[in-house]
Amino acid sequence: MLRSVLRHRQLIVELVRRDVVGRYRGSVGGLVWSFINPLLMLAVYTFVFSVVFKARWGTPLEAEKSGFAIILFMGLIVHALFAECVIKAPGLILSNVNYVKKVIFPLEILPVVALGSALFHMLVSVAILLVFHLILAAQINLTVLWLPVVLLPFALLTLGVAWFLAATGVYVRDIGQTTGILTTVLVFLAPVFYPASALPEIYRPYLNLNPLTFIIEQARAVTIWGKSPDFAGLALYTAIAFLVGACGFWWFQRTRSGFADVL
Repeated sequence: MLRSVLRHRQLIVELVRRDVVGRYRGSVGGLVWSFINPLLMLAVYTFVFSVVFKARWGTPLEAEKSGFAIILFMGLIVHALFAECVIKAPGLILSNVNYVKKVIFPLEILPVVALGSALFHMLVSVAILLVFHLILAAQINLTVLWLPVVLLPFALLTLGVAWFLAATGVYVRDIGQTTGILTTVLVFLAPVFYPASALPEIYRPYLNLNPLTFIIEQARAVTIWGKSPDFAGLALYTAIAFLVGACGFWWFQRTRSGFADVL
C-alpha cells in the first residue's frame, strides 16, 4: 500500500494539482474561490449560530460572537474531508473508464488523488480558521503544530474507506446513492453542532463509535483549546486506521481485475 503511493508520488501530485485547478477552471476568481467559499461559510455560521440561535458551547472563547462559529467550523472542516472523499469514491473508476480499458495506469492512486484534493481545501479552511482565532483570542496556540499528527491517521482511515467504495462502486452502482446519506448521518452523530457533554452519559459510548468523533475533538484540542493530543487514543486510532487502510487497499487490488469486464 505505502510502496504504491510512494512509487507514484509525482503522478499523484500532478493529478491533485490538475484536480484543484480544474475545479475552478473557467471562473473569473479561479483559485481565489477556494478561499472565498470557506470564508463565506464561516460568516454564515457566525450569524446563524451566534446571532439567530444564540448557541453556546460553554467556553471563554464564546465571549465574542464568533466563538461558537469557530468551534463549529473546526468540526465541519474534519467532516468535509471525510465527506468529499467518501462521496467521490464510488464514481472514481466509473468516471475514468479510459484508464481502465486503454492505458496501463495505477488505478489505486485515484482515491489518493481525491484525498489530496480534499486535504488542499482543508488546509485553506484551517488557515482561515486560524486567522479568525487570532483575531478573537489574540494568539495562535503552538499546539496547532500537532494538527498534522492528529489528521494523519484520519486521512489513512478515509483512504481505506475510499478504496473500498471505489472498488465496490464498480459492481454495485447503488453505493453512490447512499454515501451522501451516510455522511449526513455521521455529521449529526458526531460532536459537530454540539459538545459530547450535551448528550446523556448513557449515549456517549455510541458517539465514540463514529470515526469522526475522536478526530474532531482532538483537532479542536490542539487548534482551539491549546492542549496536547491524546497520544494513547491516537495510537489506538492509528492502529485501527492502518487496518482499515490495508483492508481497503487489499479489496481494491483483489477486485480490480474485473473492472474492465464490468465497464
